[in-house]
Amino acid sequence: MIAPTCPAETRLYEHGRVIAEDFPADQVHEKLAAHPQAVLWLDLYRPSAADLAAVAEEFHLHPLAVEDAAEEHERPKLDHYPEHLFLNVYAVDVSTDPAYPPFGKTEISAFVTDRALITVRKAPSDTARFIERWESDAELVESGGVAFLLHGLLDVVVDGHISATQELDVAMDGVEDVLLEEGGAPRDVRMRGLRLRKTVAALRRAVAPMPELVASAMRKDLGLVDDDLAPYFRDVEDHARHAFDQVEHLRDRIASLLQADLAEQGNVLNDITRKLAAWAAVIAVPTALTGYFGQNLPYPGYAKPWGYIESIALILVSAGGLWLYLRRRHWL
Repeated sequence: MIAPTCPAETRLYEHGRVIAEDFPADQVHEKLAAHPQAVLWLDLYRPSAADLAAVAEEFHLHPLAVEDAAEEHERPKLDHYPEHLFLNVYAVDVSTDPAYPPFGKTEISAFVTDRALITVRKAPSDTARFIERWESDAELVESGGVAFLLHGLLDVVVDGHISATQELDVAMDGVEDVLLEEGGAPRDVRMRGLRLRKTVAALRRAVAPMPELVASAMRKDLGLVDDDLAPYFRDVEDHARHAFDQVEHLRDRIASLLQADLAEQGNVLNDITRKLAAWAAVIAVPTALTGYFGQNLPYPGYAKPWGYIESIALILVSAGGLWLYLRRRHWL
């Protein structure tokens, strides 16, 4: 009997409709026995080792899969065990606002048995999205069984990946407009570009394995996806490949933008260096001539205190004027 101490959600589907929901987890065995044609969704939020052990005993889950479900930061994957499948995926959330963390993800582990989809969440997330997807495709429940529940889970996760890539693409448009301006971008814009590059890299780790994962779930030898549901899984696989292609495009795009900005900064630096060299050449000529001839001639204020002050003031004014000129031209 399952009696988890962690928060749990339950729903029981039979012939395309929900016949029970939000019932205590310790009634799972009784509900499945009373409805032989029904399939179960059981969601556990941050379960303890004892909770997972009780679920494993009830559904004959493999110890290695239970261990993976208990651990955090497992890679996205789908493993085949004798009596069930185990998969690990990441629902993602990205932010392009500098005031918020750039990337958030929710790790979701799932056990797929003949009559149950058991999800294990290791961070807060909105399970209402899964329920809404299942209810919108309720006509597939009767023919799909547990595979229908798995389809809804994967579809929501992959749709989140696509939404994240679209949001990053829009944010990158704004960065591109400034990065490609003449003279190089300001530092805050470059830092935003680096922030986007870091977010894309983190998103890629969650998105890249998904096409293969969905394709593995459709394998004929697993007997999970029938001919009626196969087109829907292929659609999810196609979306997963599209999300991965978009991530690769974003990665190449932001790398090219940052490289172009670096090249522009190099061009600006070369231009400034050329101008400074020209000024140094202009100044070096009279300096060399006066140094060669000594120039030890009397001048107004020669050998007098006020003459010394006058010469110091002239040096400061000349050097300060040159510094202001170079500063306004962004050479210093």
